[in-house]
Amino acid sequence: MLNKKTIWALSLLFTQVSYAMFPIPSMPSLPHLPMFGDFNPNKLRAEFNQFVGVEPDFAREQRVVNEIADAVMDGDVEYLPLKNGKEVFSIFMESEADKPKGGVIILHNRGQHANWNDTIKPLRIGLAKTGWHTLSVQMPVLGKQAKYYDYVPIFPYSHARINAAIDFYKKQGITNIVLIAHGCGVHMAMSYVDKYGDGKINGFVGIGMGATDYKQKLVNGFPLYKMTTPILDIYAEQDFSGVRKLANYRGRLIKAANHTKSTQMTVKNADHYYKTPHAAERLIAKVAHWLNTL
Repeated sequence: MLNKKTIWALSLLFTQVSYAMFPIPSMPSLPHLPMFGDFNPNKLRAEFNQFVGVEPDFAREQRVVNEIADAVMDGDVEYLPLKNGKEVFSIFMESEADKPKGGVIILHNRGQHANWNDTIKPLRIGLAKTGWHTLSVQMPVLGKQAKYYDYVPIFPYSHARINAAIDFYKKQGITNIVLIAHGCGVHMAMSYVDKYGDGKINGFVGIGMGATDYKQKLVNGFPLYKMTTPILDIYAEQDFSGVRKLANYRGRLIKAANHTKSTQMTVKNADHYYKTPHAAERLIAKVAHWLNTL
């Protein structure tokens, strides 16, 4: 009969052999980025996930928060602590189930807010009805005219907010945590995973992954290939062309991660913002069904 030391040694040897035979896949390279007018977006790629002196529009964010804070009827406003005495606006809604399934963190699309009527508010309320606590977090914003390339330098400002949301749940003893992001929120979530990994979450849902702007190409590939948690890649049937065109690319990355519960889904009769009749309900049903498999 093998003793514990022998079992440990054999386990270590098997792990080393496994890594040698089946190494962690590397990120599939993306093509060189073409010039965008007079701007070279390859600079964004070279400086990706670094603080480069470009800050979010904190004043605009505060104005947005001031406008929506008093209008929150479903859920409770929570100000999550950040470093240096700062805090971030969020909306928490308790699960309606006697035994909650866990907590989801919801990241909104570019330039919007944590109680956005399209996609975000339906998600945070709808998923609470299916047994999940929901926490919708305010993401960094820029001016109204800002595009994808403008937002890339401020992605790192989202990391502390995601960690604050995770800490909020853990302080309540909630450890089954799933990160759900839409549009530019996906880019911010992916920049977080790219830098810190996915060890603090138990699942990831990307809604409309890969949304950019006209002639603005994806700066950094998705780190889906190295994630250890299950992934749901879900997008609308009439989503932006970039989201749909990148579906096969994302699918290959998800396959490389090799998690049996990861999958891709399409929501019929829906656009990127799920404004068409009952599109948000169909999105919520698919997300809730997948969450129940975790």
